Amino acid sequence: MQLFANDTTDSILKKALGGNRITPEEALELYENGDYLKIQAVARELRNRKVSPAIASYTAFRVVNYTNYCNVECSFCSFMDEIGNGKGYVLSKEEVLQKMEEAVAQGADQMFLQGGVYPELSFDYYLELMRYVKEKLGGNIHIRAFSPVELRSMAEITGRSLSETLRELKDAGLDSVPGAGAEILTERMRKILSPKKATTEQWVEVMETCHNEGLPGSANVVFGSEETASEVVEHLDVIRKLQDRTGGFRSFIPWTFQKQTKKFYVRPVPAQEYLKVLGLCRIFLDNIDHMETSLMVLGQGVGQLALHSGADDISSIVIEENVLRSYGIKSEEKARKFLQESGFIPVRRDLLYNYRDMPDQRQSA
Repeated sequence: MQLFANDTTDSILKKALGGNRITPEEALELYENGDYLKIQAVARELRNRKVSPAIASYTAFRVVNYTNYCNVECSFCSFMDEIGNGKGYVLSKEEVLQKMEEAVAQGADQMFLQGGVYPELSFDYYLELMRYVKEKLGGNIHIRAFSPVELRSMAEITGRSLSETLRELKDAGLDSVPGAGAEILTERMRKILSPKKATTEQWVEVMETCHNEGLPGSANVVFGSEETASEVVEHLDVIRKLQDRTGGFRSFIPWTFQKQTKKFYVRPVPAQEYLKVLGLCRIFLDNIDHMETSLMVLGQGVGQLALHSGADDISSIVIEENVLRSYGIKSEEKARKFLQESGFIPVRRDLLYNYRDMPDQRQSA
């Protein structure tokens, strides 16, 4: 059987293998009509040109949700509590430190700090929290924190520009930012997901400003609801154009919605569709080096296949997860064993993709 015939989708895959950027229209053609096994094969080849074929990476961090009070009211989220109902929580800096001390004892040296949008919290709360963690645990603790919608809220609280707000956060200890809250960056889906959340334009503005202020991070796409294939591609095009301007995304993570509320429709995403979208992300996002598969959301079976379909990282170990139902790996020993059983040399990295223990290059040849 020939890998390539002469049809349209095979021509697009040949173009990508030749090192040429595919268009959004071509990406949509692959999504709708491409053979997912061929897409997997091309994505794997492109992955191996970016990263050593022999290795796959993992990291270790703790998610700390500092509050669940939120005024955004996303239709898919069951984590938030309505402001003023008295049932939610706000962690003190001592409670956050305790969580991180527990994580450090388990081998983590990075914190993912995220919460609801709660305008009643002062800006000093965020500054003092990060300063306290850095002071008590040392400057080597990496803090990745705050989605674009949280950052926009902080700027509104301070009355300062977003750039000034980000500089203060950096001075207090912020090291990088997640591309959280993106889900699907089309206006139709934004209205379904959360009419109160940042628009596509606002999300891009915040992430671009973060990158320009020296705060790199990650981006993602979440699919498996009412989005169309063309909307997934539109989302990827927004990310690629932003990355062309800033180069601030270290990695990209495609994952699927989980059913959390009755008011948000979630459709089952077959494994082959997830792997097709993962491969499409690797092919289309030619300016992002690393592609992650989230074991926390997708589980280890699909995750193992994903590492042979364009991904080079498992985005684990995640210590504590309150927003999503987690299927992730909880220890470094298990992460390394998983990668070895998947056919790779495990390499630990930090949140900025600095590898900690690269193998001898002769092993990677």
